[in-house]
Amino acid sequence: MSAFASLVEGLAGLLEPLFHGSATAAAIVLFTAFVRLLVHPLSRASARGQRARAALQPKIAELRRKHGKNPEKLQKAVLELHAAEKVSPLSGCLPSLFQLPAFFLLYHLFSNARIGDGANSLLAHQLFAAPLGERWADALGDGGVLGAQGLVYAGLFVIVAVVATFNYRRTKRAMAAGTGNGVAEGSGFQSGPQQVPGLGAVTKVMPLMSFFTLLTVAFVPLAAALYVVTSTTWSAVERAALYRDMPGGAPVTAAALG
Repeated sequence: MSAFASLVEGLAGLLEPLFHGSATAAAIVLFTAFVRLLVHPLSRASARGQRARAALQPKIAELRRKHGKNPEKLQKAVLELHAAEKVSPLSGCLPSLFQLPAFFLLYHLFSNARIGDGANSLLAHQLFAAPLGERWADALGDGGVLGAQGLVYAGLFVIVAVVATFNYRRTKRAMAAGTGNGVAEGSGFQSGPQQVPGLGAVTKVMPLMSFFTLLTVAFVPLAAALYVVTSTTWSAVERAALYRDMPGGAPVTAAALG
């Protein structure tokens, strides 16, 4: 934890001439961008996997016609097809999973009052008027929704809402085009009889999952919220680019980190 705190402080020191009191917040954005660049090869691999899954759709449609009255046999046949073609139906989850350690590092760094043997001075660093170690509830208690701190959160909520709306529309288009099920597009489980228990309910809720990021931003320390906002915005742009030639647009996962 101490090494990570030193990294954040070092980045903030480099950015201070440009961002002054918000240098640590800018360092978190830069750190997030660096993490996303590291994860980008996985995102590209996920896009290739999505195209491969889309190419299997004619074969999956034939399996549905053949085994439509036997969900268990259909599910087994679809999984065997993916295995034979060396296509993973869940590869799209990897980019989000690999980001979790970075998110939790930030969360714990800005949730602890002490680092090693000393006080955690990072907690007092700010994004404009809002301390990076505090939460939305603290902002509401110090000036309310329209107070100086509240307005910082309002700005983040607006960004998240815009990105979530963008993701929502793309997910709905993907589902309407038959290329997405909200969990693993092209896996063969998205239509017809419910081949996976509970998947139907997940499919209905999935287009709304991006809006749950608002809850994450509201309840985690501002530093972690800034990571989430930056990462989800990056994901929206990245998916729009990687999946621009896919029917209906890019898939959207449930993870708040995108």
